[in-house]
Amino acid sequence: MNYIILDLEWDGAFYPKIGRFINQILQIGAVKLNEKFEIIDTFEQTVRSSFSNRVSKRFAELTGITKEKMLSGVSLDTAFTEYNNWVGNDTVTMTWSNSDIYTLIDNQNNITDQKLKIEKYLDLQKYVQDEMRSRGIEVSSQISLLNAANQLNISIDESVLHNAKYDSIACAALFKECYNSERFNSMVINASDPDFLSRYTFKPHFITDINDPAIDRSVFDFKCETCGSPLKLKGEWRARNCAFYADMLCTECRIKYFTRVRIRKLYDSVKVHRKLYIKRKKEQKNDM
Repeated sequence: MNYIILDLEWDGAFYPKIGRFINQILQIGAVKLNEKFEIIDTFEQTVRSSFSNRVSKRFAELTGITKEKMLSGVSLDTAFTEYNNWVGNDTVTMTWSNSDIYTLIDNQNNITDQKLKIEKYLDLQKYVQDEMRSRGIEVSSQISLLNAANQLNISIDESVLHNAKYDSIACAALFKECYNSERFNSMVINASDPDFLSRYTFKPHFITDINDPAIDRSVFDFKCETCGSPLKLKGEWRARNCAFYADMLCTECRIKYFTRVRIRKLYDSVKVHRKLYIKRKKEQKNDM
């Protein structure tokens, strides 16, 4: 098995074809490590924009990629083909955080029909953070590559950060320092599923539209805790604070209830949390 550490540099630009800004990939860099964590090969390619003839000032200052260098690059299709030919088989691909994966999906969905080859995947930032915490090092979420290196006493050249290949080399040093076979194996994700990228980057969220087709309407049905009779809805369901609320009544016991339903959308399922409260006597009187 070989380990691939991949880094993408991108610049935001308005893409007329889709009518919005997109983080277009303008550089791909990677290193390939053997099982001894030795760098055995590197990859670097500058990508020519598919729709813009300029780069932002901030991007040029960070990466050293000027407009002229960008325009002399290869197309994204060509860059992906070259990378896929280089990466080989039986590999685990790592990126520093999943932001590169989000950008990759956006580019694959809107700029190119090519797919970057990823067999197995690991979020190296999360992996390093977990290892640092296990060593008693206090780590805030989303630690930067530079801060992680400093806390682990790994020397990196700050002057060349934000170059895709060099960032990959720096990540390789962190990976080697933090390697733990048990943690590594538990965090590697099989990316052979065609839906991997979409599944991995899907953001679970609470449903707040009561007419959302993902909702099974039966989740709004409640029964009296005393007699088991179906409760009658009083008024309408109200959406507030990522949940639905409603007043309900047991027509048999005359007990008044306050109900809450919270519905969380996952990639391929829906998680529901329901709560039923008996109104206090004061609240019962106020409703009369």
